[in-house]
Amino acid sequence: MDVEPAFPNLSLDRMVYLTHAGDGTDRLFVLLQPGRIMLFPNDQSVQSATVFLDIRERVSDRGNEEGLLGLAFDPDYATSGHLYLYYTASAPRRSVVSRFSVHPDDPNRADPASEHIILEVPQPFANHNGGMLDFGPDGLLYIGLGDGGSAGDPQGNGQDPATLLGSILRIDPGSPGDGRSYSMPPDNPFVGMGSFREEVWAYGLRNPWRFSFDPETADLWAGDVGQNNYEEVDIIRPGRNYGWSVMEGLHCFLRSCDQTGLEFPVIEYPLTGDNCAVTGGYVYRGSRLPSLYGAYVYSDFCSGRIWALRHGGQQVTEHLLLTDTDLRIPSFGEDASRELYILSFDGTIYRLRPAS
Repeated sequence: MDVEPAFPNLSLDRMVYLTHAGDGTDRLFVLLQPGRIMLFPNDQSVQSATVFLDIRERVSDRGNEEGLLGLAFDPDYATSGHLYLYYTASAPRRSVVSRFSVHPDDPNRADPASEHIILEVPQPFANHNGGMLDFGPDGLLYIGLGDGGSAGDPQGNGQDPATLLGSILRIDPGSPGDGRSYSMPPDNPFVGMGSFREEVWAYGLRNPWRFSFDPETADLWAGDVGQNNYEEVDIIRPGRNYGWSVMEGLHCFLRSCDQTGLEFPVIEYPLTGDNCAVTGGYVYRGSRLPSLYGAYVYSDFCSGRIWALRHGGQQVTEHLLLTDTDLRIPSFGEDASRELYILSFDGTIYRLRPAS
């Protein structure tokens, strides 16, 4: 396959995510890392985007992996007008998950004064922030957090059940409880276990950079960025330990390498050549590319290689390189029709096409 510009006349700097509101309007929303959400119609001829929300004064993007990183629209957005953001802030350094509301008089603007903070997590370092937000098929909010940063997980957060770092969380942001702006779903795997934070859905992750649900199977797929040698793709199951920093991919990272109870990746690839960091993608459920239907599409940020794999429930049954581009790919995105988009730091939004 090849890539082609999806919106040839549109250019946006530091795009890190693309999504839709699920409200039937066929609009697309793009996150810009410094702290803005841009809005435009899903029309190939579009030439410009408008500002949906600007919170640059609240966002710290001093670190390369910091900034406005996640956006999830409420499943009932058409009625509630609520959207959720993940961004990094300073003084003190922390990750913030907040709810905003659309402006009551303008559906093309969110109200910056409507912020309601749901969760704040202290961050010891500027990297490994995770940042993905998504509502699952169960209507609950899933949040990706890295291990806190630096290198080698110096604080041991990946294997520490008492921290939210190095985990994917699952909360109910629409139902406050116990003095919080959210409640704990009672079927979260560690509810009632005093040694674990009850928000945790799965742990042992280094830096889950983009996860997504397959709408047909409800499987939760994640790309987890490696340290020096291996990148990995995981299917996230509740209560599972994905190994960091005991393991990096399928390989021991620590000298003491007890693999008991660890969940291994679906696939790994080595940090050879110009590979540097996995960018998690989506199981393709659109109609433009029928040969890709049901395949999980992901990439490497630095090399621009884009792969697809199929998983039979127990193991990978097919894995192939779709295309080798020169793009720096921070994220994929989907529109309301489940068509797939590729964001690039060259300012262009791309899509896949069959090779000519």
